[in-house]
Amino acid sequence: MSANLRRFGVFTFDVDTLELSRNGRPLRLQPQPARVLATLLAHAGRVVTREELRAAVWRDDTFVDFDRGLNFCVAQIRSVIGDDADAPRFVRTLPKRGYEFIGPVEAVGGADAVARSITAAPEPPPPSRPRRAAMGWIAAGTLVAAAGVAAFLLLRPQALPVVAVARFDNETGNATLTRFSDALTDEVVEQLTTNGAGHFGVVGNAAILRVARETRDLLAIGRAVGASYVILGQVQSDTGGRVRVLAHLIRLPDQTHVSVSRTDGLTDASLPAVDGIASKIATAFARRLGDAEHGPLPALPTSH
Repeated sequence: MSANLRRFGVFTFDVDTLELSRNGRPLRLQPQPARVLATLLAHAGRVVTREELRAAVWRDDTFVDFDRGLNFCVAQIRSVIGDDADAPRFVRTLPKRGYEFIGPVEAVGGADAVARSITAAPEPPPPSRPRRAAMGWIAAGTLVAAAGVAAFLLLRPQALPVVAVARFDNETGNATLTRFSDALTDEVVEQLTTNGAGHFGVVGNAAILRVARETRDLLAIGRAVGASYVILGQVQSDTGGRVRVLAHLIRLPDQTHVSVSRTDGLTDASLPAVDGIASKIATAFARRLGDAEHGPLPALPTSH
């Protein structure tokens, strides 16, 4: 543990390692959302503009889809800490301007600060004989407690599995449907992030997920983002001009199909139709992921 900690509510954030925990239990937060959170905490109480976040998190890197990436980062932060965009306790959105961390933030000393306080403390006088006996019992109790802590650390749950969502492929030959397929990708990422909080993590903004299908390497995706599963999507059309959406949940590294979601006969492939299709995909896949990794998930919302 470093000495550069920030506490808000039941959460503690290590600014040096970008690690977030709740009541001492580690929470999974991807690197870019963690850097966004670090920037917001560093400027708690004031609005951090989108350009400031771009400079702090993405720096000079070329990132052509910054708006989508930042929106994803904030959505994941809210999902992990249980915040609500409509009634925020921690992160407030100022449309077209930026974000403000509105919750109280406390700087907390870490191990270094504790060590300094111990070093500075005067040495206590030798204990009397009765106190020595009592301290022997205390020492024995401390050893038992330490053994219990060690057992807890060994038995605590491992890191949550990660699901990577690749950009849905527009296979219709109609370029106007690319906006639909991209919006569907983003909506699936958002709904999975919300539905899977505490059960699995979601990656949807990595560059390796945006490459064309013919150059896509599922094993490379798994290695790059630490994913145990990947979701592939296809937007197709039939001879009657209707649209079909296929989504595949694939386990890595064996590349086995775990589940497939299919929606046929869409006559309205517009943005308003995205929400229902994404909800269908996210709900079905979240349940399969929950069954595979942790047992059945609780009831999931069908919309948001």
